[in-house]
Amino acid sequence: METNPHNSTVSSQSANDISLADLVKKIKSFTQYLRSKLLMIVLTGFLGLILGLVYSIFKKPEYRAVYTFVLEEEEKGGLGQYAGLASLAGIDVSSGGGGIFHGDNILELYKSRNMISKTLLSTAIFNGKPQKLIDRYIEFNNLRKKWEDKSTLKNISFNGNPDSFNRLQDSIIIDLTKTINKSALNVDKPDKKLSIIEVDVFSKDELFAKEFANNIVNTVNSFYVLTKTKKQLQNVTILQKQADSVKSILNSSIVGVASAADASPNANPALSILRVPSQRRQIDVQTSTAVYAEIVKNLELSKIQLRKETPLIQAIDTPVLPLMVSKLGKIKASILGFMAGVFLACMGATVRKISTKIIN
Repeated sequence: METNPHNSTVSSQSANDISLADLVKKIKSFTQYLRSKLLMIVLTGFLGLILGLVYSIFKKPEYRAVYTFVLEEEEKGGLGQYAGLASLAGIDVSSGGGGIFHGDNILELYKSRNMISKTLLSTAIFNGKPQKLIDRYIEFNNLRKKWEDKSTLKNISFNGNPDSFNRLQDSIIIDLTKTINKSALNVDKPDKKLSIIEVDVFSKDELFAKEFANNIVNTVNSFYVLTKTKKQLQNVTILQKQADSVKSILNSSIVGVASAADASPNANPALSILRVPSQRRQIDVQTSTAVYAEIVKNLELSKIQLRKETPLIQAIDTPVLPLMVSKLGKIKASILGFMAGVFLACMGATVRKISTKIIN
């Protein structure tokens, strides 16, 4: 028995037409159902409008502190003409500070718990008085009132060495760090092609936003520069100590040559043994001079490399009072509330219709 391809195609088209017709019917039916619930949808929308308006009235304004700076780093192999000379001196300067602390990885430092907690525990001047940022944050968020019923939290303090904090103090710092990282701190590069980094801090307290932005930038950037140059700085320190030590030996050897010569000022030329102490001291001077010259050369090359690896961080814009205010307007809040109310009403009506069909 042969199957007609034409008939198969017609049957497939008919099935598609039927399903499309059913879809149109279902859409019309759903639209009519929503029209029947129009009053409920409109009332829910107006309820959302009122809630949005009330929210905009009682919602405290949020201040935004913006700190913008440029980060410039030396690319790998930056010594160029010094690389050959450095290789002769036994120093490898081909790698110019890559690793984890390179490029955009500084953005992740701003989000780390360690950097945020260090910033919170730093001190700033508020209204002419020094105060820790964490105490300021607890104060304007009225956390002390929430902790009044808990004896362990009522008089908690964050003074002293952070390394000696107890479990409760550490847990509070961790919770505040997570909150700030999630809702109060944003770090990004406005243009991916440029090396400009923007740090945004949002807070209900204007002074806290300003000081936190300044302190976290100083904390992270200082840590970044120190870590970036730590290895090369250690190398410079070691070479400097070696140079000072060899120079001291050289000076002592020069004094020894003079002392040996003074010991026998009128030595008999026929007695060579009398010249041996002076010659020994002279050899020490020559050896120390050669070693000192080599160490000084290596030291200067290491200093050049240290300057190359030290990133340049230059502030462009710093937070200045008054800060920008971010507040949801009454009209915008009302419109968003109305739209949210209509959407929720439609979703509720749809879920009710579907559940009724399933039950029946």
